[in-house]
Amino acid sequence: MAGPLVGIKVVELGVWVAGPAAGCILGDWGADVIKIEPPGVGDPSRLFDRLLGADMPFNPIFENDNRNKRSIVINIADPQGQALAYQLIDDADVFISNVRPASLARLGLDPDTLRARNPRLIYASITGYGLEGPDADRAAYDVAAFWSRAGIAASLIQEGQPPPFQRGGMGDHNTGLAAAGAVSAALFERERTGEGQLVATSLLREGMYTLSFDMSVSLRFGVDVQLGNRATMGNPVMNNYKDSEGRWFWLVGLEGARHWPALARAAGHPEWIEDPRFKEEADRAINAPELIVMLDAIFATRTREEWGAVFDAEEDLWWAPVQTLQEVLQDPQAHAAGGFVEVPDGEGTTLLPATPVDFGGRPCEQRHMAPAHGADSDSILAELGHAPEEIARLREAGVVAGVRE
Repeated sequence: MAGPLVGIKVVELGVWVAGPAAGCILGDWGADVIKIEPPGVGDPSRLFDRLLGADMPFNPIFENDNRNKRSIVINIADPQGQALAYQLIDDADVFISNVRPASLARLGLDPDTLRARNPRLIYASITGYGLEGPDADRAAYDVAAFWSRAGIAASLIQEGQPPPFQRGGMGDHNTGLAAAGAVSAALFERERTGEGQLVATSLLREGMYTLSFDMSVSLRFGVDVQLGNRATMGNPVMNNYKDSEGRWFWLVGLEGARHWPALARAAGHPEWIEDPRFKEEADRAINAPELIVMLDAIFATRTREEWGAVFDAEEDLWWAPVQTLQEVLQDPQAHAAGGFVEVPDGEGTTLLPATPVDFGGRPCEQRHMAPAHGADSDSILAELGHAPEEIARLREAGVVAGVRE
């Protein structure tokens, strides 16, 4: 095993995406992540393949957030199952859950109970709306708390259009990353104090932080930042344009005074640099609609690749292609940047998206694909000291389940 968290034991009671995402990140970083699942279906994200209408022998969304984990099936509602969960967590460094707090309390898995049993435990709570307030126990997916209630969807509504749809798991994965960072900081503090602690994040808080650029302006100036309209962008060097094949690219000249001369030269009109309509930033803002129409006509004459070569020849003209997902999958820079990982899968490997952090001192290492439901029940129980005949009795009683090893 490799990674900075080798030797850290994590118990995850996670469902759908946010909790499992946090566990996956810690597992990618080397932690031993034990995933407690209920009997029956298990983590409901195991149903994603059916929800997508897939007819394939694998489940990419579940696999993406549950690699490098071990799965044990425990009926925690049974007193014997609760005792097994306590055994696991009493010996753990970290407990992660995105199950609602009231449900965890009914199961005896609330922070006070678990930390009284294991004072060194880092208890990571992931909720929709936080641990306090009238909606603390309200159910939420990220489209509710992160996308809708935090203001992101409304901030992206084009005039006369409905709110845009969020892509799957956007808020969940960001919140999982925040939880993993919080766990790491709490583990560091435990090295100094010997004490664990409760750390908490929520989809709502992550959504607000994601939108904090706009929110800070609203707080300080009392006005909202308006949604950009490409036809009237006051700084035409910070805008998107379409090439001759209908593919988009984005110019990212945030500093108009610096980047405007480069754009004028690249567009084949160096005389625009001194043109009184466009010379100063205020002039370009006033005449932006006219200038954008002119640029549209120019950029429609060549392909994105051809324009890219022109842009790259200008030191102060920065740009990026607006890529489709399939283009990202083929982008050599995405691969060079470590955006994908080869996960051992039987005799071969499976390519999956990487979690977004690398460590030079102790590089991480992928260990295995997501486990089958309860694939590790017997071995985990054996690690806890249960003899084979006791494990058989627990199975017969329906306290534990899973694939027989």
